[in-house]
Amino acid sequence: MTDATQSLRRAAAPERAVLRQNLIAARAVTEARVKDLTPEDQVVQSMEDASPAKWHRAHTTWFFEAFILQKFDTGYRTFHPQFGYLFNSYYEAEGDRHPRPRRGMLTRPGVEEIARYRRHVDEAMIGLIDRADGATWSAIGPLIELGINHEQQHQELLLTDLLHAFSCNPMKPAYRAFRPRTGVTPPAVGWTDFDGGVFEIGHDGDGFAFDSEGPRHKVWLDPFRLSNCLVTNGDWMAFIEDEGYARPDLWLSDGWATVQRDGWQAPLYWEKQDGQWWSMTLAGLQQVEPEAPVSQVSYFEADAFARWAGKRLPSEAEWEIAATGLAVSGNLHGAGMLRPLSADGPAGELLQMYGDVWEWTQSPYTAYPGFTPPPGAVGEYNGKFMCNQFVLRGGSCVTHDDHIRATYRNFFYPHQRWQFCGLRLAEDA
Repeated sequence: MTDATQSLRRAAAPERAVLRQNLIAARAVTEARVKDLTPEDQVVQSMEDASPAKWHRAHTTWFFEAFILQKFDTGYRTFHPQFGYLFNSYYEAEGDRHPRPRRGMLTRPGVEEIARYRRHVDEAMIGLIDRADGATWSAIGPLIELGINHEQQHQELLLTDLLHAFSCNPMKPAYRAFRPRTGVTPPAVGWTDFDGGVFEIGHDGDGFAFDSEGPRHKVWLDPFRLSNCLVTNGDWMAFIEDEGYARPDLWLSDGWATVQRDGWQAPLYWEKQDGQWWSMTLAGLQQVEPEAPVSQVSYFEADAFARWAGKRLPSEAEWEIAATGLAVSGNLHGAGMLRPLSADGPAGELLQMYGDVWEWTQSPYTAYPGFTPPPGAVGEYNGKFMCNQFVLRGGSCVTHDDHIRATYRNFFYPHQRWQFCGLRLAEDA
């Protein structure tokens, strides 16, 4: 095994047959998420942060072609010589690429050609898996597992990017029909206390993890408390009514400048009609549910709300210690709701730690002690982004169910809010 693949995986890759089946399943999930979209739906790019659905399908395919087939399969025939330029995202080591803000200008290749591209690469990948000798398999197994998890990340981005595109359409189209939920009485808000001391966080090498989740290391935590539930839409309405968006004393300097520049008055997608708040969702425009977690808020907004509430955001180490030992289950994509839901569970227990919304933490996205990125292009996956961003934990209502874990570190810039991002409050004990 090369140094690069050793850095990618700190434990043995799954059995070949298991990884083969996981690859087939992951590729099928992507296609299932676009099966009801029109070709026009798949080409639009509504902002620079988002990408067209067609581009997501092609980029995840290019990932397998560029990092595995072109490097390890001597008989592989590249599907199209220009696709590397069109569908490389940010890998400098892989060469020049089409400018990100202009991905929506790529009317060609069309969705049918992208489908052929996917089939071409899938067939080659399965063939390589089936015939690779031991040395080749040792090299490509970790890369295939990385590619599967990479595709799952883009399955989530595909939906959040599509939601933003649909929100720009005056018709407010729906991706899926609204699924009502009844018979749930949210528990009263409570708090869970945690002792201070020395703890270990980070991935321990058992199973897949991205490189940025390790190395496992010790941290010191003072005693702290976490709210048992996420901050709700109703809580946010109170923040708005108390002129939370008009009070500079609540905001970080850059956050206040963003509020002033962009005219923020509510979470992204909220709009008021006849005195009632409505929000764009993957089921079209829906009335805001007061008991559901607030979503599509930036780090700047989450920090301002916490200050308004007299609390703070948790650190990522606090969140991880609280989540360790809890079952990885919740309102994730597999639940089929595609929107955050109100808390449902026993009073006095930590709820909604997984699913519903990604939870902002106060922790900057930086390297753990001892972190070194893998050499080569795959080393650009996470390491070069460890600057000026903040960590989020826990997954959301559109995160793949098998993709999340207690050590998972998502990250966004503090002004970004098109993802399903919300917050949980913390305080010193």
